[in-house]
Amino acid sequence: MAMEFQRIGVIGLGTMGHGIVQTMALAGGQIKAFDTDSMLVENLHQRIAKNLSVMMEENAIAPVDVDEILQRITCCDSEADAIKNAEFVVEAIAEDLQAKQLLFARCESLVGADAILASNTSSFPSSSIASGLRHPERAINTHWFNPPHIIPVVEIIPGERTSDATIERVISFMKALGKHPVRVNQELPGFVLNRLQVALFREMLDLVGRGVISAEDLDVAVRGSLGLRWAAVGPMRVGDFGGWDILSKVYQVLAGEIRSYTQLPEILADMQASGNIGLKAGQGFFEFPTEDQAEIIADKDRKFMAWAKTLREAYQSGE
Repeated sequence: MAMEFQRIGVIGLGTMGHGIVQTMALAGGQIKAFDTDSMLVENLHQRIAKNLSVMMEENAIAPVDVDEILQRITCCDSEADAIKNAEFVVEAIAEDLQAKQLLFARCESLVGADAILASNTSSFPSSSIASGLRHPERAINTHWFNPPHIIPVVEIIPGERTSDATIERVISFMKALGKHPVRVNQELPGFVLNRLQVALFREMLDLVGRGVISAEDLDVAVRGSLGLRWAAVGPMRVGDFGGWDILSKVYQVLAGEIRSYTQLPEILADMQASGNIGLKAGQGFFEFPTEDQAEIIADKDRKFMAWAKTLREAYQSGE
């Protein structure tokens, strides 16, 4: 599928931004990239080269000329240089509403009338980010998931004044990038997948916190049942296969038992207070020794790649 947008500007080159740059360059786009953190700019090509090498080793992508891909990525000395004359701009900067609003406002004076302004926010409605724009009809949220160069799904969330043409163009563009865009029809906090994730985490944290099950056994249980079934066909189809008559009875029995509190679970509050917040601290529910972290992350990404490859093949076969 041909890509409509060739000149792309990406602002913000951290965890999400560099993976977005990689995905677009791999698909043939010419990328201009910028970040206020000079280190992220300086090591951008190195990070992407390493990602591409690992993905080829795992057969997650077809063999490519890494140098050729990197030549499509220009690191700019200023935000304006990265944005000027871009057909598609992606912001992946810090989660600060005013900063995003100001960035998009600056974009309007530097891009053409048909250019699209896309946010990767996981928190703010596109309508809020685009509230001060002269042309809010071209602003939209493309919510990628970490790591963005591996996870296939991108949520597409239009704002109140986003045009139908913008939505269609962005969905088509994401497909050309090899992604699976899903349209979210309402600007709900957390969109769709973060809402589902928080709902599940609330119950899982309660079960682990009460000692019903260990964190390790919970992971084993989910990976070998819900995770496997949902990854294969999707949760709504699982419901169809099981029968909603049976699931309705289960729902009625369990709905009143499932946690619905809005405060932070005690187990999570305790972990934050002790600093045991996960891999970046070396300890969460599991231990992550500093000397092993690079391999732990690589192993996680390899597993993601394997599942993403299986999903891609399933879609290609029409399943």
